[in-house]
Amino acid sequence: MGGCSSKPPRSAVSPELARKTERKANESADYNWLPSKDKQTGGPGSPRTPQPDQAEAVRKRLLSQCEDPFERETGIVCTFVVFGASGDLAKKKIYPVLWKLYDHGLLSESAAIVGYARSDMTQDALVERLRPFIKVSADKQDKLERFFSKCVYFKGAYDTAGSFTELNAYLTKLETDLKHTATRRMFYLALPPSVFESVTEHIRNNAWGPGINRVIIEKPFGRDSASSEVLSKHLSKLYEEKDMYRIDHYLGKEMVQNLMVLRFANRILGPIWNRDNIECVQITFKEDFGTGGRGGYFDTFGIIRDILQNHLMQVLTIIAMEKPCSTDADNIRDEKVKVMKSIAPILLSECVLGQYVANPIPGKPDSEQGYVEDPTVPNNSKTPTFCTCVMHINNERWQGVPFIMRAGKALDERKAEVRIQFKEVPASIFSQGVRRNELVVRIQPDEAIWLKVANKMPGMKFGITETFLDLSYGDRFEDAALPDAYERLILDAIQGDQLNFVRSDELREAWRIFTPMLHDVDAGKGKRINYKYGSRGPAESDHLIADLGYVRGNDPDSTRRDGSPAKRRSKGGRRKKKEERAKGGARTAR
Repeated sequence: MGGCSSKPPRSAVSPELARKTERKANESADYNWLPSKDKQTGGPGSPRTPQPDQAEAVRKRLLSQCEDPFERETGIVCTFVVFGASGDLAKKKIYPVLWKLYDHGLLSESAAIVGYARSDMTQDALVERLRPFIKVSADKQDKLERFFSKCVYFKGAYDTAGSFTELNAYLTKLETDLKHTATRRMFYLALPPSVFESVTEHIRNNAWGPGINRVIIEKPFGRDSASSEVLSKHLSKLYEEKDMYRIDHYLGKEMVQNLMVLRFANRILGPIWNRDNIECVQITFKEDFGTGGRGGYFDTFGIIRDILQNHLMQVLTIIAMEKPCSTDADNIRDEKVKVMKSIAPILLSECVLGQYVANPIPGKPDSEQGYVEDPTVPNNSKTPTFCTCVMHINNERWQGVPFIMRAGKALDERKAEVRIQFKEVPASIFSQGVRRNELVVRIQPDEAIWLKVANKMPGMKFGITETFLDLSYGDRFEDAALPDAYERLILDAIQGDQLNFVRSDELREAWRIFTPMLHDVDAGKGKRINYKYGSRGPAESDHLIADLGYVRGNDPDSTRRDGSPAKRRSKGGRRKKKEERAKGGARTAR
């Protein structure tokens, strides 16, 4: 055991946060005003420049739901325990997110952060592991050192009750020294599946505090329906559903959360969001890199379990669900479960599976190896690195509309997006072809919403062209600092808001849909089509999508007016262009 606590500040009170009956509709706008080390802002006169008084006002607004007046002024008091503190997820994601919450004033000076792992490591060694992943400007260095002083370390086993009894005694002393008059313990499990059951059992039996306790659980949540059910039954014997936070970081992404607002706050979309108007829905996840010598974990789970069954499935449910009666977490999750119950298990015959092969690309050493040539991957591996599959929702709103999921590694670009393509205009009066309308929600990178529309070509002739109504976040919300998905979700968990976490019945239905197909894939059924590193994936995927009725068009970030390739300007480039246009307008006025 090792580590030491930070110096105890003045007394703090930390009761249970009030449960939110009304969802934070302005959450994104709140975060936009929080200071960011990566954001370059203009001078005091800039229209959306976050000023210190505004940032402080927003901080207090986010904390206004705290019952205790002291917390409303100083930030949330909690004890945050990171299991697996010596691992990659902890140093690359969890600790940097906790730093951001602390930097934004959302965690109190009385908060404690305890890293737990089996490694023989001191607090100083832990801090040195974290430093490369938390970069700050010189004026925040002192504050960062105060944060690091809170990051204490406790060495213990994962399968021994005595280690957790000692941890409980350590946490109790730490909370006493920090004058926590009511406890709020957060247990974050950044752990491999092999130790999951023993850790969750020992937490409940030997480290459960007298106040609020919450367990944040990282995927994988099993490998199929049977293994997931075993895990769910194990957890249900130990915890109530209100104490469990199964984290799917896609539910913390800005544009995934915006899907709810887009659907249910815009009346114009309501009447057309159905099978009478929509031809097909496509949800895509693409990575432009391979496994790069880190294929061990991936080969165990594959692209279907890693991406489709959880991340993309959650996106699908938000797109397809009926309007909930409120923004209460359970009301929304009830509607998501109803959608899943209407989906039959996926058929392998409606899937395209692929595995990438080497295709050397200058500047990308990873491209010189195919998937099975990665030394961490078995030579005879049949694990797909690409999958396109089709789902059918058998309800009144969506019957007959194919929902297409597509995900892959080592493709031509990095992006995640939703494409909702509408049907063609019936009985068109125009002799030239009119392309379909399409609503595109770009989740990452370069968050945006595009609506493809037909428009008259400017000029004397009566020609029709496809153009875009373009809400690009980099242009419209130029000074907005969007929080990391983990930052949102960890704050939600600390505050007791379960809306963006996966409930056990959601998990059960998702596995029911995917398990038969996964068992076929695991048994070697289905052809694995080779595709080149840096390509769009197997051509058979495009053929399947076309057969389902999708018609490919142009995107604002992929084509110029003449149809040639184009790249989106960076935020700095957009700002420079805007300034040049403004100067041009001023000269014209003079």
